[in-house]
Amino acid sequence: MIPFLDLKKINAQYQAELKEACARVIDSGWYVLGNEVAEFEKEFATYCETEHCLGVANGLDALILILRAYIELGVMQKGDEVIVPSNTYIASILAISENGLVPVLVEPDVNTFNLDPKLIEKAVNEKTKAILTVHLYGQVTAMDEINFVANKYNLKVIEDCAQAHGAIYRDKENKCKKVGSLGDAAGFSFYPGKNLGALGDAGAVTTNDQELAKTIRALSNYGSHKRYENIYQGINSRLDEIQAAMLSVKLKYLNEEITHRRRITNRYLSEINNSDIILPTIQSQESHVWHLFVIQSGNREKLQEYLTKAGIQSLIHYPIPPHQQLAYSEMSNLNLPITEKMHSQVLSLPVDPTLSDNDVSNIIKVINKFSI
Repeated sequence: MIPFLDLKKINAQYQAELKEACARVIDSGWYVLGNEVAEFEKEFATYCETEHCLGVANGLDALILILRAYIELGVMQKGDEVIVPSNTYIASILAISENGLVPVLVEPDVNTFNLDPKLIEKAVNEKTKAILTVHLYGQVTAMDEINFVANKYNLKVIEDCAQAHGAIYRDKENKCKKVGSLGDAAGFSFYPGKNLGALGDAGAVTTNDQELAKTIRALSNYGSHKRYENIYQGINSRLDEIQAAMLSVKLKYLNEEITHRRRITNRYLSEINNSDIILPTIQSQESHVWHLFVIQSGNREKLQEYLTKAGIQSLIHYPIPPHQQLAYSEMSNLNLPITEKMHSQVLSLPVDPTLSDNDVSNIIKVINKFSI
């Protein structure tokens, strides 16, 4: 079986360095909020081209804390609305509702899977305070258009970068910037399956806003700027020393792994030739880091069963759209045909950076032979 993602094999490449980093933390005797976290925050801020990086417990907390900080700073209040793509993973929406804010679901662009800029302005009203854009599957959203709407209506722009570490956006002035630096703040997940994955849960916030960073730092540490002095009713959401040490090792190889993913997907895009398969559309290679390679098929179930029988593991990201989840039953009456069609047709192929050329050739060969 060709696995969808072989984490053991991916991490085995860096085994010696990872073990050394872990031993260094153990030997230090300092396991929370120490030098490893400070060093990774510095490294990742530099990588994302931002002034601040704040390590937190996971990607969901990163988004929750950004919105919570804006509430504490008086930028938002409970009941305000946040525009979010309707086809995202539910975590993006959970971060909004967790803060007592109202998610407003907007349909994606049929070609990119990302938030459709043409539909955003129609969703803005006097209660709208932010756009939470998701760089879904690893491709950057059309940020010039999103920032134009945000500036017009004085909205905050929050990036959900959980799937897009290292993706680059080329703006209308032909300047290149990394995701995490394209809005007012950004949340990252370092869940083990991400392109930059820890060996457990981990996350981070990046921003150039010093006051926001200061507030998030306190909120994530029991609401405390100074030990035993609490100015907010905060939470405990801190990146631990061992995960920070692991991430510092793996960050050094992130660009190399992205290159491997692009090599695989270039072959998929050029060699898969099957009329039943809709291939993803990309704006440019630099704008997509291929966390997932997502095809669409009107015969998805049969295709997935066929691939499984051929020894190829595939996954569905995601089978049920957020507005049809029981958790958001109040949204069940929404009419979101593009989202619903996507969720009924999407299928993710292996894009593991350790796949061999033979594995990739086999996947392409098997898909090209698929027929009803």
